[in-house]
Amino acid sequence: MNDEQSLTFAGGEVPVTLAGAADAPRDLTYFGFVPAHDQVQPSQAQTVKEIPRVLAGRYRIERLLGVGGMNLVYKARDLLHEQYGDPDPSVAIKILGEEIAECADASALLFSEFAFTRHLQHPNIARVYSFNMEPECQRGFITQELMSGLTLDKLLCERPDGLPWSELRDIALELLDALAYAHAHGVLHGDIKPSNVMLDNYRVKLFDFGLGQSFGGVLPGLARLSRERFNAWTPSYAAPELFDGFGLSTGSDMFAVACVLFELACGKHPYLRVSSDLARDLNLGRTLRRPRKLPRRCWPALKRALRLNPNCRTSNALHLYDAFNAVPVRGVSASFG
Repeated sequence: MNDEQSLTFAGGEVPVTLAGAADAPRDLTYFGFVPAHDQVQPSQAQTVKEIPRVLAGRYRIERLLGVGGMNLVYKARDLLHEQYGDPDPSVAIKILGEEIAECADASALLFSEFAFTRHLQHPNIARVYSFNMEPECQRGFITQELMSGLTLDKLLCERPDGLPWSELRDIALELLDALAYAHAHGVLHGDIKPSNVMLDNYRVKLFDFGLGQSFGGVLPGLARLSRERFNAWTPSYAAPELFDGFGLSTGSDMFAVACVLFELACGKHPYLRVSSDLARDLNLGRTLRRPRKLPRRCWPALKRALRLNPNCRTSNALHLYDAFNAVPVRGVSASFG
């Protein structure tokens, strides 16, 4: 039987092998479609043993979508839903990679992601459905909403000078609303960056809470997880205090989302894409300038969210939401200059 299939995207097709990761598109977080130039080289790929065709007796694997540092993501069909006539039984399966699955608390870490995000029901947050264990390969996996579209990092590749205000405003409002909702429900994302935000049928979707946590930290009843072993923040989007050993906070999420919005406005990272702790040491905050496409009225709020000092940074997503919402698309020319 031929297990090789094609992953279709706007620029062509990428052949992937169902049982292995060597030919899979590489993106550490993204479980949608990726361009061919992001393919994993054989030397970079995880060592992955073949997983069963049907996981937990219910989810039939169709194709490999992405390979990450900790997980593999597949498109699958929910056979139970299909049996009862669901017209769209497709789901995404996020399963532990072989190497990480051997760590004693890896499944607990994956379960914690499920446990603190399963109650989030917001149109701009990707839904997480269930946590399961596959007895044959002894790996935990999450079922979640299957999305297709363009992540913001891919969008920025196509729009290197940033977005016009009308598009930037729409994306910002949906993204900030999603973040405010997550925070209001006690959940920190922990790794907001362009590749973790997708435009799915013109709707913003924030996804991959794998490095996040609840406000209370570890979940009651679970042993303390060795999360430090799995920290994989993106240095240029992680707030500088995280490098000093402080925990996640609404303020660290705000720093990350502000970096994303700045980049969408002009195509450039606010701190030249260096790690934020180095940006702080170099005092790069003094060099921040308002992106030309960003209305003047929005800049004070965005600049506060970009503060390298957490004590001077806004930690409320609604404050930034209100600033962007206050400037309409029509008649906006007077706000620029």
